[in-house]
Amino acid sequence: MYDVAIIGCGVVGAAAAQYLARRRLRLCVLEAENDVADGTTKANSAILHAGYDPAPGTLMARLNVRGAALARELCAVLDVPRKETGSLVLAFAPEEVPHVEELYRRGLANGVEGLRILSGEEVAALEPNLAPVQAALLAPSAAIVNPWEYALALAENAVENGAELQLNCPVTGAQPLDGGGWRLHTARGEVDARFVVNAAGVAAQRVHEMAAPANFRTVPCRGEYYLLDKSAGGTVQHVIFQCPSKEGKGVLVAPTVHGNLIVGPNAEDADSTANTAQGLAQVAEKARRSVPGLDLSASIRNFAGVRANTDRGDFVIQWAAPGFLDLAGMQSPGLTAAPAVAEYAAGLLEEAGLVLAEKPAETLAVPRKKIRFRELSRSEQAALIARQPAYGRVICRCETITEGEILAACREPIPPCSIDGVKRRAGAGMGRCQGGFCSPRVLEILSRELGRSPLDIPQDKAGSFILTGRTKQAPAKGGEAQ
Repeated sequence: MYDVAIIGCGVVGAAAAQYLARRRLRLCVLEAENDVADGTTKANSAILHAGYDPAPGTLMARLNVRGAALARELCAVLDVPRKETGSLVLAFAPEEVPHVEELYRRGLANGVEGLRILSGEEVAALEPNLAPVQAALLAPSAAIVNPWEYALALAENAVENGAELQLNCPVTGAQPLDGGGWRLHTARGEVDARFVVNAAGVAAQRVHEMAAPANFRTVPCRGEYYLLDKSAGGTVQHVIFQCPSKEGKGVLVAPTVHGNLIVGPNAEDADSTANTAQGLAQVAEKARRSVPGLDLSASIRNFAGVRANTDRGDFVIQWAAPGFLDLAGMQSPGLTAAPAVAEYAAGLLEEAGLVLAEKPAETLAVPRKKIRFRELSRSEQAALIARQPAYGRVICRCETITEGEILAACREPIPPCSIDGVKRRAGAGMGRCQGGFCSPRVLEILSRELGRSPLDIPQDKAGSFILTGRTKQAPAKGGEAQ
């Protein structure tokens, strides 16, 4: 029997696993998809929020600020790209200034440091490409991050410290055991655990109802985005927000840690990641309110993510039943708050009887360190190629990603099983051509390294196959088809 079974390995489940794996526990993580971070975590705004937006006294407020501080530490230890850009919330008209002032007061109450309200002239000096504004709230501690690498690094660290990860393992049912604990029914068999942590994202309500009657309702909300080429990456230096509304934090324009520009999202109640012409038009119109000269012709990709909004208006962290803990409603600022949610959840588990004895420091995994070839000096690149020639073969020309980096990804604690899995780990396919050149080579390398037929390598989720069979050769003259 496991001490803890975590359902879901998005950023919240991964953070919980990373925290608990450092304790003397038998721990498993059950993920329905074929990779970690394959839901909301891989399709969001990639912002580590400062913490001025949540209403004081809420779990969101408490865990946002703490989570941002923990994220700073974790990204440094786990070598995850993070950049402290700061953010601006714009008041375009006089009637929006009181809202900015209210966010400032909330931020002070929540313990956010460095907040300032800027005049329109000060904003123009910082960000000359913005539309004229009356005022703006500056939050210097806001940051941007690589969200899927963040979650992956947390999950890898958990696995290296003893957590057992089971992919392609949807949970289909749960029943309490005599004497305490739970039996989870999964597509890969039964799993018994003393405690269950429900971190299933958009599916958290369904998982909750396996253990108890519904007491919250998930309202999936689709947000659509533009990702712009690096040629547009310098349009703004800060994360640019508009005043929030009941629909959320609104359409933002922000740099990414890779040097691109991200624009979005809108908000529509829908459980689908399909882009729509109407949704993208809404994003474009609202974004140009902030940046009138925004060049969306530089878009290299559109995508959509689904947020796990609920009817609570706050994170849902509760005991669904004895030994069955919900971590639900992880809408924004869920990415920011994830490590603090993990810490808070561990406290609840400890209060319920779970012993959280720490493992000896010398037995824990060493800090993660990735080789990013394009960031090395010429001399460092030459020395690396001399030791490992695969780093001298560039596979992704747009991003200068080498075969050595792809091979390293295939040998990580949680190796990729798909083309997009390589993209999320090594960056191949992230650039201007979006994999048009490098995908066949990535497919070839994956097939070789995993010992699987190219016909069995998907683009992303299970079943998204690229190749479905071999074509027959044209018959030779006077012969038969091969």
